[in-house]
Amino acid sequence: MKTLLRGLGVALALIAVLATAGWFLLQRPDIPYATLEARYGYADSQYVDLPGGVRAHYRDLGPREAPAIVLVHGFSASTHAWDAWTKALSGNYRVVVLDLPGHGLTRAPAGYAAGRDGFGAVVDGVTGKLGLARFTLGGNSMGGGVAWAYTLDHPDKVERLVLVDAAGWPMTKAGGASIFAILRNPLGRRLLKDIDSRPLVAQGLRAAYLDPKLVTPALVDRYVDLARAPGHRDILLGLQTGARRLATAADLSRIHVPTLVMVGQDDRLIPAADGEKFHKAIPGATLILYPGVGHVPMEQIPDRSAADLKAWLEAHPVKQPSNPG
Repeated sequence: MKTLLRGLGVALALIAVLATAGWFLLQRPDIPYATLEARYGYADSQYVDLPGGVRAHYRDLGPREAPAIVLVHGFSASTHAWDAWTKALSGNYRVVVLDLPGHGLTRAPAGYAAGRDGFGAVVDGVTGKLGLARFTLGGNSMGGGVAWAYTLDHPDKVERLVLVDAAGWPMTKAGGASIFAILRNPLGRRLLKDIDSRPLVAQGLRAAYLDPKLVTPALVDRYVDLARAPGHRDILLGLQTGARRLATAADLSRIHVPTLVMVGQDDRLIPAADGEKFHKAIPGATLILYPGVGHVPMEQIPDRSAADLKAWLEAHPVKQPSNPG
């Protein structure tokens, strides 16, 4: 018996040593912004300093005299999510895409904790610096939540609203990707902060894109690398805690601009029924459901979703240019 216990003790000690060694091997340091900008920046990338120490990364494409469209990405994503749409739209529209704090190439000071509700200030700051008095605002997922909230807070600035698998309704059940279940757990957030999250990120992306062929090593690398920008992991993990603004039918009924709701019917992260709720709550909204499509229609079916958006924009023209002069 003593020999058995001694052997068990040695085995447990060995497991502890291996686990500790594995922990240190899995830890990943920050990647400097200069490295990330060289790797993931665009030839036309621009940056603007905003109040609160935020240095926002954005792209400003298309004719300056054309109506403007501002697009906001989802959780852990970046301006890259809109690449297909910017290419399709920028011939006829001024298209602005931006990275929120904690995402992409936007820098935020240590301790930055504006949270989801504070992202509207970044949208306001970038559009204000560009002189956009009125514009069409679109967002995917978390960015869709930013978009409808900004429209409620700034009804004088938003002339059309586009919600793509938008977040905001109270959750009735956990999302379909393991990484989100881990992020909702305090211990899970602590563990994810310093380890290689690549397997979980890949699983989350497969849940979002549905088509595994779209989840390339390069896509996973980009998500993982940009999350390792200095300060990004603290912000990303912090977004999973605290109160957040939730959609209500009463609030959304105050939106009186043309609204397009685009929904992947097989979205595993946000139920398609939530998109139907946005459609029902916003007066006069248009709903497009995409069977067989997941959380990111602008990436999974870029040509079809961009064509649908262009047709809707043409059917709901603005009265005057968003950026006269």
